[in-house]
Amino acid sequence: MTYMIYIDQYGWFGIMGQGAKETILTPALCRAARGLLDWTQADLAEKAAVSRSTIRDYEGRHHEIHRATEAQLRLAFEEGGVKFIEIEGCGTGICLPVP
Repeated sequence: MTYMIYIDQYGWFGIMGQGAKETILTPALCRAARGLLDWTQADLAEKAAVSRSTIRDYEGRHHEIHRATEAQLRLAFEEGGVKFIEIEGCGTGICLPVP
């Protein structure tokens, strides 16, 4: 099967195709990012324009989220100051820049 390469909104290379893109924002990273920013689920829901129940259910591992919802959450975190970094051999991590 042939896949096409694309560059997503964050400048990451990816492979197009059903199920080809791996989730970057895991439930644990979502909780951790909220903790770094001292945001409640309601705060994140408002800033990302998604329902609080979506965040609650995702963080509680009751269901996966759509790619568009993941992008909205990630954008809200980035606008709040969270940096997503790739750590070789470990995957995606988060941090806040030093003021």
